[in-house]
Amino acid sequence: MPGDTAGLEALRPRVVGDLSGLPRDVIGMRNLNSWGLVGFMLIEGMGFGLAAASVLYLASQGAGWPPGGVLPPDHLFGLIFTLGLLASEWPNRWLARRAHDHDLRAMRWGMVLMTLFGLALIGVRAFEFMHLNVHWAANAYGSVIWLLMVLHTTHLVTDVADTAVQAGWLFRRRIEEKQYSGAVDNCAYWDFVVVTWLPLYALIYWMPRLWGPA
Repeated sequence: MPGDTAGLEALRPRVVGDLSGLPRDVIGMRNLNSWGLVGFMLIEGMGFGLAAASVLYLASQGAGWPPGGVLPPDHLFGLIFTLGLLASEWPNRWLARRAHDHDLRAMRWGMVLMTLFGLALIGVRAFEFMHLNVHWAANAYGSVIWLLMVLHTTHLVTDVADTAVQAGWLFRRRIEEKQYSGAVDNCAYWDFVVVTWLPLYALIYWMPRLWGPA
């Protein structure tokens, strides 16, 4: 009967806020992975901050920095690394824009370029370690300087490895929307590597020269 049919329709559960039509992957802060990356960078940034605070505390406890007549790190390779890192931001930002525009061909070669940039910087970083002019176990100064360098190098190597893996995937696998969002997140992580290095560079290379040795 018509009345009974109307009653059954009224009892049938209604779907409110159907999400089935939403895209599975998006680029930017609507992507849950991007929020995870932000949380990761905040946690790691706090680690950098605590390590930097240790440098300032140890320096305040003595008559000079570095202590005991230790020479500051040689400046050449630190300067080359810093300039190279800053220069890498141009292809990095370009790559992020190409990923936003779903330009697959440009994104592939942008990933290759950033991988080569990263490998070159890792090579320069190896020379930095060789010219710190202090062993990590020599004293508190040596330990904390090596701590800062190792912390940053860990992030540098991690990002370069991730970029290389993504580059290989883009050339050999089927491409989905998540590859574009992953490339944008990778570029944001490289921004983190660049930004965190600048205060560390000042602490490692300039603070011993401005503070003065003991």
